[in-house]
Amino acid sequence: MPIAPLVEPLEHLPAEQSLRYARHLSLAEFGDEAQRRLANARVLVIGAGGLGAPTLLYLAAAGVGTLGIIDDDLVDESNLQRQVIHGMSDLDRPKVESARDTIRDINPYVSVELHQHRLDNSNAVELFGQYDLILDGTDNFATRYLVADACEIADKPYVWGSILRFNGQVSVFWASHGPTYRDLFPEPPAPGSVPSCAEGGVLGVLPGSIGTMMATEAIKLITGMGEPLLGRLLVHDALAMTYDVLDLAPDPHRVPVTALTDYHVLCGVATTPTDAQEEPMESEITPAQLKTWLDERAEGKRHFVLVDVREPFERDINQIEGAVSIPMDRFASGEAMGELDELTDHGQVPIVLHCKVGGRSGRCLDFLHAQGRTDAVHLGGGIDAWVDEIEPHQSRY
Repeated sequence: MPIAPLVEPLEHLPAEQSLRYARHLSLAEFGDEAQRRLANARVLVIGAGGLGAPTLLYLAAAGVGTLGIIDDDLVDESNLQRQVIHGMSDLDRPKVESARDTIRDINPYVSVELHQHRLDNSNAVELFGQYDLILDGTDNFATRYLVADACEIADKPYVWGSILRFNGQVSVFWASHGPTYRDLFPEPPAPGSVPSCAEGGVLGVLPGSIGTMMATEAIKLITGMGEPLLGRLLVHDALAMTYDVLDLAPDPHRVPVTALTDYHVLCGVATTPTDAQEEPMESEITPAQLKTWLDERAEGKRHFVLVDVREPFERDINQIEGAVSIPMDRFASGEAMGELDELTDHGQVPIVLHCKVGGRSGRCLDFLHAQGRTDAVHLGGGIDAWVDEIEPHQSRY
């Protein structure tokens, strides 16, 4: 349903901008007033990655007055297949700085505010309060639930997008006006049951399709034009080139969110042990522990088999020396058990599994435990954590 414009219009559009926005101004349904609303809008984009890239590019080109960007990551080469706001000259730069420079080149009339840190419980509600509209382009469930709850507490509308492989989804959530993310997904999926884009892959053009739809929804909300996807979920299948729209409704029994929670616990995300938690999670070891074990194995003081469950192409990018390759699909087919029997002298030698971030190795670990291999563990955080903590010279993807 149509809603009132989210932002009051700027009193006057500077004359020097009339030529730039001439195609907007000539739209009878849009015109000068809508452009002045865009110029007065403050929009926060969470993540300058796959979805953040096209939303930032098109919102900047459209004339949104202030764009905030929050992201603590650096640009690496594997991003460039889809994160089109960055280029080769930006490798190893903070994504927020790379995005800012591209935006300035597109539209010098846009003010860019950088937040080069991770979104968390300590800053989310206060940060959201500084903006009219939030766009969530993140790819992990802990942050998605944090965004949903912080927006509900701050009473902010937000545009949500999600991509994986060849499929994408878009919706608008606003607790005081319609359903929220928690109405659509009351509980997060089981840890490891849904792969990230890094694990499952994503078609490079898909973020452009979904990201530009997110930008369109943002413009509609700011200006009051058209009908936003509030109470509706758009589902896109790029291979079939289909778009389906599903109706959503608030859950009348859902308890309103009044405080933030521990989203890593909620979503079953492993965290780095602290002084108060020196022992890792059961069946999980840290990169530092694995390094010690590998050193002891080299000295003949410890025996175990390190198994990399990633795909072969991933091992071409980075790997932990001494790991053997048994991709996850061999666990599903049962082939892995025969290979592991040979490698472990029929169960006499413990097993350590690893993947990219821990999801796939966790699923393989569950499989081994179900087969009675209770001596198996996996590397928390996967090879990403290993590279961060032990071998930072290795490439990431």
